[in-house]
This record gives sequence, structure tokens and C-alpha cells, in this order.
Amino acid sequence: MAVSRNALKKREKVREFALGLPGAVEEFPWGESVAKVNKKVFVFLGVDDGSYPLGITVKLKDDTTHAHALTAPGAEPAGYGLGRSGWVSIPMEPQGAPTAELLCDWVEESYRVIAPKRLIAELDGR
Repeated sequence: MAVSRNALKKREKVREFALGLPGAVEEFPWGESVAKVNKKVFVFLGVDDGSYPLGITVKLKDDTTHAHALTAPGAEPAGYGLGRSGWVSIPMEPQGAPTAELLCDWVEESYRVIAPKRLIAELDGR
């Protein structure tokens, strides 16, 4: 399945945004890209080799944001029991998929749930 150039661009924007957050690092557990802060994952970026549809998984604690994310085409609570803790998997490719800007907002929200207070203060000070 060919990955759309648009979705790849969107993924790259989201990845750059995530890695630009204070203390964020990229790692590749299980062969997929994740962004971590303080050794904890705040966004799963998946793989971009076309073996899986492009998408991200973020932790959204705010009920309104969580509900909004689940309205995206193909979005669903994350697997492996993560959905119960507020993790949502959001595809990037379907018609009507969220914009890169909205995905970045959700990545920031996920970061704020997981990052230590001092790094959130650094982010707020920017």
C-alpha cells in the first residue's frame, strides 16, 4: 500500500514538533519511532515504510479532547490495554484525517500529561 506524500509530510511535521518539545528524544523500540520525555513515551509515531498505515498514538486525559480525537476517521482507543488509560490511535491518511496542526496540539497535550513539571514550565516559558 503506497503511503501518500501528504500523509508523510504530515507525519514529518508532527515528528519534528514532538522532538522539539523540551527534553524530548526519539527512540525505536519494537522497530517503530516513539518520542519520549523523562524515559516515558508521549507519542507513538509508528513506521513510515508503508508496512502499516501512517498514524500516531497519543495520551489524551482531557475528556473533551479525547472524545474529539475519537471522531477522526479510523481513530480508536489504542490496543494492548492502553486505550483504558486514555491512549488514542489516530490515522493520518484517510479522507478527513486531522491536520498536522491539530495532531501537534494533541501531541503537546500528551506531552503535558507525561512530562515532569519543570519541562512543562520550560515549554510554557517559550
